Amino acid sequence: MTNTAIPCYCKPSDHLLKRSSLIAFLILVMACGTEAFAEDQQNNLPSSLRATHLLGFAGARNNSKGTLSIEGDALQFKKKGKAATQVKIASIHDLLLGDLSRQVGGIPVTLAKAAVPYSGGRAVSLFTHRKYDMLTLEYVDAEGGLHGAIFELKKGQTEGLRNELLAKGALVSNARNEPTKQTAEASSENR
Repeated sequence: MTNTAIPCYCKPSDHLLKRSSLIAFLILVMACGTEAFAEDQQNNLPSSLRATHLLGFAGARNNSKGTLSIEGDALQFKKKGKAATQVKIASIHDLLLGDLSRQVGGIPVTLAKAAVPYSGGRAVSLFTHRKYDMLTLEYVDAEGGLHGAIFELKKGQTEGLRNELLAKGALVSNARNEPTKQTAEASSENR
């Protein structure tokens, strides 16, 4: 049994035609897919966003993790297994957005940075930061008292939440409400 190879002869234009039609098809699929994905991202805000309540929301503990959602005409924060605390959207007088970059890792990363020779710890700092969005609310309670609350969300979620709150009747006092940038360094003294 001898296997003999039989050569296949094709014109160069056949390969070019097949390749160009395949590339055109892939471009079409990618264009349709990214357009549908972008439209889906803009129109559909998740019903509940994972957030950390830092302070100020009545009835919620400081530094507690939970979900922040819009239910009807109220903004509510719900911690797993606990009752939801909420504020009427019409009572929100101001919304402020901000960016926060925080070093993660705590004491072990701080010690590792100190142990790297020739000031190499600075390079470690470049890779140990995580970015967050901050949402600050000013609202009036049922008795007329002015309160403020600060929430920390994943990067990129506050803009959609802010737009939805504005559409449902929340007020913004400043005309240019653009995110501000802050940096928080974790140190061994604070821990």
